[in-house]
Amino acid sequence: MLAKIRSAAVQGVDAHPIEVEVNVGWGDTLIVIVGLPDTAVKESRDRVSTAITNSGFKFTLGRTTINLAPADVRKEGPSFDLPIALGMLAGSEQMSCDRLDRFLAVGELALTGAVRAVKGVLPIALRARAEGREGILVPAENAAEAAVVSGLKVYGVQNLREAASFLDGEHPLEPTTIAIDRLFDAPASDEADFSDVRGQESVKRALEIAAAGGHNLLLLGPPGTGKSMLARRLPTILPPLTLEEALETTKVHSIAGLLSAGQALVTRRPFRSPHHTASDAGLLGGNANPTPGEISVAHHGVLFLDELPEFKRTVLETLRQPMEEGRVTISRAAGTMTFPAQFMLVAAMNPTPDGKMPAESRSSPREIQNYLGRVSGPLLDRIDIHIEVPPVKYRDMAGEQPGESSAVIRARVIEARRRQLERFRGNPGVSCNARMESRLIRRHCRLDESTHHQLENAMKDFGLSARAYDRILKVSRTIADLAGSDGISGDHLFEAIQMRSLDRQLWG
Repeated sequence: MLAKIRSAAVQGVDAHPIEVEVNVGWGDTLIVIVGLPDTAVKESRDRVSTAITNSGFKFTLGRTTINLAPADVRKEGPSFDLPIALGMLAGSEQMSCDRLDRFLAVGELALTGAVRAVKGVLPIALRARAEGREGILVPAENAAEAAVVSGLKVYGVQNLREAASFLDGEHPLEPTTIAIDRLFDAPASDEADFSDVRGQESVKRALEIAAAGGHNLLLLGPPGTGKSMLARRLPTILPPLTLEEALETTKVHSIAGLLSAGQALVTRRPFRSPHHTASDAGLLGGNANPTPGEISVAHHGVLFLDELPEFKRTVLETLRQPMEEGRVTISRAAGTMTFPAQFMLVAAMNPTPDGKMPAESRSSPREIQNYLGRVSGPLLDRIDIHIEVPPVKYRDMAGEQPGESSAVIRARVIEARRRQLERFRGNPGVSCNARMESRLIRRHCRLDESTHHQLENAMKDFGLSARAYDRILKVSRTIADLAGSDGISGDHLFEAIQMRSLDRQLWG
């Protein structure tokens, strides 16, 4: 007998429909899986047959042919175990086929018949809704994740027998529901706050500007000045994720397998800090079937690269295109995948190999230039703000007066972002000043004659590129937004230029 059940395969950040066809016929007992399966899918023959027996069903005798259609899409991972098992039970007439077409099913089977969690359930649930399915059967641990998709009934199943009984109409299940608003209301688990930071007012100002406009930032200073501590507090002043941003971020985390058991949604902006030994595949994404890398996992959040010159130069150069386009495209023999990568880059580094400022360093000028040369000029041009992090003064460290809290700074950042959202209404994909294209820069970053002259002199004095010109205007626009100003004044422009001159002093 032939039975059909729906499932889905994840490619990139989206899921594609897969029809699982199971034909149970006569002949020698054999299970054959076709349709471009990988090793994990082929191994499901043993998992599924053992799970069926241990769940109290009869083992299917005769030749069983399982086709995963379409045949030209590669099928990977153990998520097809559950639909294959249900198809085998329906094909051997141990359960009814009447309701199979109304649902989509995914899940890995243990040998006991228990259903284990799998990756990529959120994009699969979105696919089920797009196809007009009544509901989706998922592992119980993934039910909350799938339940954030409105208009779709999500049934979390514990084991194969429960899933089969539900589809047979013998065992009713209550669909999983999630109160999405409550997820965003949950308090943050970390206790990091800008009030813990003593001194460094200029650096905190730069971080506030970066957060308000979504700008990339370079922190340069000797060891022990608090570069990492400041960077790790940046997410506490970023505006909250919108539901659309949270769904996009959760899709990436789901595919990467980073969601914890029972987690429904990523509601906090990600903060990723890969080690400087990370490869280009680890940063961009890779493997035979491309999976998200660190820059995609940091989507709508912060990518922190500590000790920037210690990263391989080839790895750093791969960041240039994603920083401009907000996405990364990976080409492999298996196909081409595009992952979102709209992140804020925050980089930290020492000014010299021994960590001291050039005037105090014992390193030779050649050693200093070789060290700085590990970071290319084109990459520096793509970082909007360059700020020096000086040693903390003793009176600041010993003072008992706490600094400004993250909540106070965040309120100003949210107000500045609100102005930007109103400004860019009708421009999809542009949510902050850092994402402005040339057309929008000309429209929203107009300068009067005196500020034009001021910027012209800065371009000549510092030898700035055309890309740096655009980024100075973007940062100026953000400073004006923080000040509640409709136009860019000379003070706004001057502050933006000051945050762009540090690299010219060191790199020349």
